[in-house]
Amino acid sequence: MAILHNEERQLFTLHTKHSTYQMKIDAYGYLIHLYYGERIQENMEYLITYYDRGFSGNPYEEREGRKYSLDVLPQEYPSLGTGDYRGSALIIRNIDGTECCNLHYKGYQIKKGKYALKGLPAVYAEKAETLELDMEDRVSHVQVRLLYGVLEEEDIITRSAIIVNGGKSEIIIEKAGSACLDMLYGTYDCISFYGRHAMERLFQKTEITHGNYSIGSRRGTSSHQYNPAVILAGQNTTEDYGDCYGMVFVYSGGFQFEAEKDQFGLTRAIMGLQPDQFSYPLKEGEEFYVPETILSFSKKGFSRLSKQFHTCIRDHICRGKFKDQVRPVLINSWEGAYFDFNGDTIVRLAKDAKELGMDMVVMDDGWFGKRDNDNSGLGDWQVNEKKLGCSLKELIDKVNQEGIKFGIWIEPEMVSEDSDLYRAHKDWALQIPGRKPVYGRNQLVLDFSREEVRNYVFQEICKVLDCGKVDYVKWDMNRSLSDIYSTERLPGTVLYDYMLGVYDFLEKLIKRYPDLLLEGCSGGGGRFDAGMLYYAPQIWCSDNTDAVDRIKIQYGTSFFYPISTVGSHVSAVPNHQTGRVTSLQTRGIVAMAGTFGYELDPDKISKEEREEIKGQIITYKKYASLIQTGEYYRLSNPFSDPYAAWMFVSKDKKHILLNIVVTEIHGNMEVSFVKLKGLQTGAFYCDTATGKVYQADALMAAGIPIPFELGEFCSYQIEFLLQ
Repeated sequence: MAILHNEERQLFTLHTKHSTYQMKIDAYGYLIHLYYGERIQENMEYLITYYDRGFSGNPYEEREGRKYSLDVLPQEYPSLGTGDYRGSALIIRNIDGTECCNLHYKGYQIKKGKYALKGLPAVYAEKAETLELDMEDRVSHVQVRLLYGVLEEEDIITRSAIIVNGGKSEIIIEKAGSACLDMLYGTYDCISFYGRHAMERLFQKTEITHGNYSIGSRRGTSSHQYNPAVILAGQNTTEDYGDCYGMVFVYSGGFQFEAEKDQFGLTRAIMGLQPDQFSYPLKEGEEFYVPETILSFSKKGFSRLSKQFHTCIRDHICRGKFKDQVRPVLINSWEGAYFDFNGDTIVRLAKDAKELGMDMVVMDDGWFGKRDNDNSGLGDWQVNEKKLGCSLKELIDKVNQEGIKFGIWIEPEMVSEDSDLYRAHKDWALQIPGRKPVYGRNQLVLDFSREEVRNYVFQEICKVLDCGKVDYVKWDMNRSLSDIYSTERLPGTVLYDYMLGVYDFLEKLIKRYPDLLLEGCSGGGGRFDAGMLYYAPQIWCSDNTDAVDRIKIQYGTSFFYPISTVGSHVSAVPNHQTGRVTSLQTRGIVAMAGTFGYELDPDKISKEEREEIKGQIITYKKYASLIQTGEYYRLSNPFSDPYAAWMFVSKDKKHILLNIVVTEIHGNMEVSFVKLKGLQTGAFYCDTATGKVYQADALMAAGIPIPFELGEFCSYQIEFLLQ
């Protein structure tokens, strides 16, 4: 059993393969957190201490004493109004305007299998167990069902909550978190991943000190600026040593993570919905589902933690036909042609793709409505046959005749003011009455919280996809949400209901087209999160295709998200975002840490480069299964080391692919050494290019020297096979 209940002690223990999570119902009916960490077989309630703490209030039941205060105790789901002055996971406003929800234990259930969440993405697993803990406020009768999913072999625990109005009067949810971690002692760093458009998920370490540390998104998306995934780590934690806890929010809208060290050294971390512009009313009997948080613990550093999250997301978040398949190598028209293309351009790209060994051509933005730039046409999902010079079916057939698959770009959530859709349905866009809207990329956002809006767009997109054999769709979303107002929704509900609407649309799309490969995108990495991966098994990692910048972007991404989810392409030089020139070899090696493809015009490169691309594609297809399903190891920190190195190891440890890019060059350069990881101890491995045989222990203990060459951003890819 992964979930144990000690009836006498009212103790709940969750076991995974290497971790234990424990809590108890105390004498007053409160749910107290006891322990989360290395797997143990012990009752940990001895850790809880009780002292008279000045200015920390006591529950009414403790009126004869002063040693019990929720202000100093570790809790599973702290709420406002209980005398706990630290951050809350839950804030409820009652009909009389008071803000209080004092939750007490009612009962529990242990179930086989993993719980699901209505309308929301969540981890799925048959080989799992679920713990449900029912809590209730005895005055308002607000009920909270705390959900715990345990995937024992994967070292994963998930948390969520269902809030139910069990009373007669309306309540308003002002804040809702899905997970709280209260650590009784220790000093922790928070590893978060910040950024901006075209430079996302950059590694950042911040010590959690007295005071509140918070990151999040108010943009209606998970955002380029902060990713909804964090690590709490002991201060000496490295890739291979030390305790660390990961928290991943399975949601694509606004979020908030907050952490603080309290007055007595307890560290509290809460992950949940962004409370700004959130105020969700529930009438009698209505319920609200809080998006899920995935938890995992490692005592062996970041590398082990990443491996656990990679397995969970790849096997228990991603779904569908392509979840475990090697993805097609594609060429996208965007950086090769932008809006300046017609049907002949796409057919020419298909011919080039065939010659070079690619599998698919993707027609990006500009194929519909009045759309020769990004100022018009969004919402008019009718094929511009005049621009293409043929029908979409004819174009798809021409591409398929070359033996190449066909993909297409869409942006369903958006509308241009200069569009037939907007002129016919202005009220379908998110806008505040009486105010001029805020533009983003000169476009507005359709109100996907409204079913009629979603249904119309869905029908129009389906008409396009039904024109011929469309094998791939790139779903883009190119602005943040503002002007949050809906004619059909109450204030404070729009952003959450909008996200449910997007998920509803995506679910219908993948059910109608089960053979479709869907790639998520929001200006690249603006919605790179576990929620989107539930519907799209890969996401365009960043609009920045510069190989050197991508090293850092993909480094941060790798802490939680498996390589099979990372959309990464080789683009032209000078790079369109940075102007930097790097070799085709280096661009290829960096792009191979992802789904792999091309973002250029083959007619604008030399014959020698075309031949090199042919070789790259052969190489990638040789290693594709290893790259997408093998264990991934970070071998350097590109923010501090003069090189970037990473490797893939097959599950049987027989096949190794080492990748290195030198990021600094200086006169009379000192030698750098790369230590390998994950090899079979005591075994020998052969470098397939040179035939040289190395002892595995030596490769892991001392490493190999990086060759010294003149020139910037030299790169190396070395294959090792077990002897």
